[in-house]
Amino acid sequence: MSSLLNESDLHHESSVVWLESPDNLDYVRQALDKTTRRRGKPRYERDGRMVGYTELEARAEADPDSGLHLRRVFFLLPHDRDADPDGPYHEGAPGEAVDPSTIQPRRVGDKTPRSQRGPAAAITATT
Repeated sequence: MSSLLNESDLHHESSVVWLESPDNLDYVRQALDKTTRRRGKPRYERDGRMVGYTELEARAEADPDSGLHLRRVFFLLPHDRDADPDGPYHEGAPGEAVDPSTIQPRRVGDKTPRSQRGPAAAITATT
């Protein structure tokens, strides 16, 4: 699903779980995945690595047709800035990228100068 998420898709989120510290990440990609469970680490079937995910409230109901829950997953691909600083996202960021410091339950993450322009250290030094 697109990174351009609607907060209405996130209204049953209760917490964000980080598998890696987001402090040194300029951006993370976010997507909605369909899962069988409300809580716990969801299955991950992309290239790269999952760096975090959301958990849902106990009252969150599954889709009546599929029986699945929509949960946000945060991930990075091998060519993203953290692993390949001189790669395609040396400047700029993928469309689904958001600043991990802006991620909260029930709130879509934000694009910030840190996530969009370049390495966090370079931005901090110029502001």
